[in-house]
Amino acid sequence: MNLKFAYLGHSGLQTSGGSQALSFAPNLARETVAFDAPLLQPLRFREAISALHDVVISDLRFQPKDKTAYEAWKKSEQTRQSAIRRATYQAVRAEVLARQSDPVPPDLERQFYRCRKVYWNARQQYSTYLLNNDRELWRQLMPCDPVITVAEDVVFFECFSADESSYGCLSVDRSSGFGPSAETRLGTTNVDYSWELLHHFQSLRTYRETRLKVDPAGFNVATAGQAEYREEKIDLPDGWLRGFMQTQSAMTLPSRRVTLTREAVYSLLAFLKSHKARKSPRALRFELIAGQPPQLVLEPWEQRIPVHGPPLTQSSELIRIWGRQRLLALARLLPLAEKFEVHLLGTGLPSFWIADLGNMKLTLGLSGWTANDWTRGSALDLLAPPAQPSAETLARIAVYLQQQRAASLSEICTRTGDQPALVVAALNRLAQSGQLIHDLAQGVYRWRQIMPMVLGEAEMGPPNPEFTASQEILKLRRAVLESRTEAGGGVLLTGKADGKPVEMFLNADGLIKRAKCLCSHHHKFGIRAGPCRHLLAVRSLAMRKTESGVEMTLADWYQQLKNFTAN
Repeated sequence: MNLKFAYLGHSGLQTSGGSQALSFAPNLARETVAFDAPLLQPLRFREAISALHDVVISDLRFQPKDKTAYEAWKKSEQTRQSAIRRATYQAVRAEVLARQSDPVPPDLERQFYRCRKVYWNARQQYSTYLLNNDRELWRQLMPCDPVITVAEDVVFFECFSADESSYGCLSVDRSSGFGPSAETRLGTTNVDYSWELLHHFQSLRTYRETRLKVDPAGFNVATAGQAEYREEKIDLPDGWLRGFMQTQSAMTLPSRRVTLTREAVYSLLAFLKSHKARKSPRALRFELIAGQPPQLVLEPWEQRIPVHGPPLTQSSELIRIWGRQRLLALARLLPLAEKFEVHLLGTGLPSFWIADLGNMKLTLGLSGWTANDWTRGSALDLLAPPAQPSAETLARIAVYLQQQRAASLSEICTRTGDQPALVVAALNRLAQSGQLIHDLAQGVYRWRQIMPMVLGEAEMGPPNPEFTASQEILKLRRAVLESRTEAGGGVLLTGKADGKPVEMFLNADGLIKRAKCLCSHHHKFGIRAGPCRHLLAVRSLAMRKTESGVEMTLADWYQQLKNFTAN
């Protein structure tokens, strides 16, 4: 997806007298947004925004091996070869000069080296300038500039990580986090965000006033001829955008809430920091037993993290989530956090960790997979509503939220007159198209357009054809799970899909490690390009508790989700 970003100048920190001003340059291609108010607790904001930055740049994808020793050998080999070439050059030069009839200017070699030095100095300066100023390098770390939303009660920043697996949202209460704002225009925009701005954040201090300013002046520019006007067009990867929208839609679904103390999260992060799992499973297990405080268990060590708190009143459940290393982004917030709330959707599904920082809330969303590919993300699609709401329902709810800007689920149901199941399905659809966000910290749905347009297949790209075909096989009931056998620390599944016999081995983390199928896709690619439609269909059946879930009604779908969170 190709997006246009236009900024008037750069975001930065301006110092005047004894005060500072954090000025964010908004995206000129979006709606007018303005905010200008002093930060009441700049140090707390500095730590929270720095933690959000850690989410942005987090990338836990596979990294190649360290080749430092090899590079050192290669450099020494180049030095040896250079010495040989230099000696050969001197010998050949002496031989050529001995045969030369015309005399050679005595300073020819000195002039040559002087001119070459001028050339290479200029080339190096240009290379350094591109390294510090070319946005292409930054795009490798952060595909899209963060989004800032100015609402009536909060100001919040949103971002998505480089490896397409972590979502971050920093929400600051306007009444207790900021002083009075001289000019406010509610809305959502992208802001220019750079490494230099992060370095400026580290200079925030309590003994001088700091103002956060989203400058509206850029929206008064009629032409692009003014200085500091920058227009950028970037190509967002389909996987990045689709993963972002999947995580957003997951936030609208009912979830089980668990409260953790700061001490429990500290113990969890300390153990993860000092230990590295060498084998599967690598899950973080929540043992939720009615009448007892929640228990955290780190696999494969079976290390228990005690949680001191009130006993659970909900039904017992065991939930496993993956991608726990990404929780280290919360480490910087431990001195500020009062408590942590975790919203769980189920085993292998996204989880959302909310750090309560008093007048600030940081939400860290873990997608359930470290590398956001469609083969792992398909588990989330199993929670999607079985029926799509009508265009009239979507328009009615969208218009109401545009007017109110924020509302709870009960308020939306009351004002629109729709059933809760239909409203949740519509909210899920609006979130998936980038129109709203479920503010888990405040418990309300907010109208927030993540992009200037409604997102659909034209912007995010069509879903993977193998996954789409697997859903069609399930819908036609042409898949059968024949056996499920525990073996070798994993699960061996056999079955048939669309007449093709399949066999696969899932490790303790739920990953397909080995598989067999007779279709042409598997014969050509194996599982390197993702499982074929037949493997996905049988795997989906194994993930469901009953096959009747394929023909679930919208009311049954909503009731099943509510039962998961019921007391």
